[in-house]
Amino acid sequence: KKASLKPFDFKLNIIFEDDDLIVLNKPAGIIMHPGAGNFDNTIVNALIKYDKDSLSNIGDELRPGIVHRIDKETSGIFIIAKNRKFAQLFTSLFRIRKIHKTYLALVYGKVNNSIKSMRDELSYYEGNKKISQKAISNLKILKSNEGFSFVELNPITGRKHQLRKQLLKIGNPIIGDDKYFLNDRKKIKTKNLMLHAYKIKFMINNVQYNFKARYNESFKNFLYKIF
Repeated sequence: KKASLKPFDFKLNIIFEDDDLIVLNKPAGIIMHPGAGNFDNTIVNALIKYDKDSLSNIGDELRPGIVHRIDKETSGIFIIAKNRKFAQLFTSLFRIRKIHKTYLALVYGKVNNSIKSMRDELSYYEGNKKISQKAISNLKILKSNEGFSFVELNPITGRKHQLRKQLLKIGNPIIGDDKYFLNDRKKIKTKNLMLHAYKIKFMINNVQYNFKARYNESFKNFLYKIF
């Protein structure tokens, strides 16, 4: 079935494009694909407007070319497959953990220097059934003071809201996170989540791909303000 989505007149921030893939820098606050009450203002709608011929032939009409996940609130790097071959290839590379992502986050509090990785059992519910999944992320402190830390994160597994949940568990929730936060801390008012997908790297046919997405002005201004 061909995609019949309403085009979204939104300028995509394209970092790289060839015949097989598009690499985007997604802004915070825009969802990737239609659903949950929003069927118009999504990255997929903008992609359909940009390249309907390629993308309307790939997979689910509401998620053409979408091979991984990024939260609405999170900004940063995102891969779109432009054909079925690469959609299947990326899906399998993600499944066998051969795609390596690096995130940057601004968090509350001074992160403990001894924490180099976070290993957790994260739970969620499907109906009444509780499901637990192992979550592993590596962590590196880039800057910190008594009030805040600037950290680099490498998720090894890919669970929903993994980094947000894990940072809350160690007592350092992300600034701007209205879902995973500590009540005893005075929250800074910001409409943006200070979590950015910064880099992605993978190998296809012995060719190494490395892409980087600059963080936005809001993230940059917070960084200057707190350090």
